[in-house]
Amino acid sequence: MKKMWDDRYAEDGFAYGSEPNVYFKECIDTIELKKSILLPAEGEGRNAVYAASVGWDVTAFDISSEGREKAIQLAEVHGVKFNYEVKDFEEIYFNRAFDCVAFIYTHFTTEKKYLFFDKMLDALKPGGWVIFECFSVNNLSFRDKNPKIGGPENPNMLYSIVELQTIFMGYKIINLTEDLVTLNEGKYHNGEGCVIRLFAQKPIP
Repeated sequence: MKKMWDDRYAEDGFAYGSEPNVYFKECIDTIELKKSILLPAEGEGRNAVYAASVGWDVTAFDISSEGREKAIQLAEVHGVKFNYEVKDFEEIYFNRAFDCVAFIYTHFTTEKKYLFFDKMLDALKPGGWVIFECFSVNNLSFRDKNPKIGGPENPNMLYSIVELQTIFMGYKIINLTEDLVTLNEGKYHNGEGCVIRLFAQKPIP
């Protein structure tokens, strides 16, 4: 898996564009207190750069060293800095909790998916924000028609509304929808597809 991502991010240009994900930007712009944010599987840094540019203290990680190189280049262009580690989620550890965590196209197999969310959400402060956009199980038919839309072929790596309701049980749900979208994110997210979007807040005990 690491080689696949390294190969993709080593290509010319930005695989998913250099602009932030539209839903990520929409949600983060509504949060008034911009403190610390965690961006797992951050790839080439488009969301990290935007968050840093509007005042967030950004921590990001990904398994791809090529992705990190692109992210640092993009950060330099925009005159921002952030912490970016090259690690798998299973080996990364945090010495603090975060005010926001964003899951933007974080797709894992079933056996890893819930371990991933448990660990990431454990690093979120009570009252902290969650931003999520990933492909729905219903994206497979769109992918069959147009492979350029991207997303996993394995249905177990995709999401449903019911699954998100389970993962974020007890959270204050601001928005949870399954949406048809037209993506224009670099080379690998192009065309009409189906995504799950969530904006939520961790409960305060």
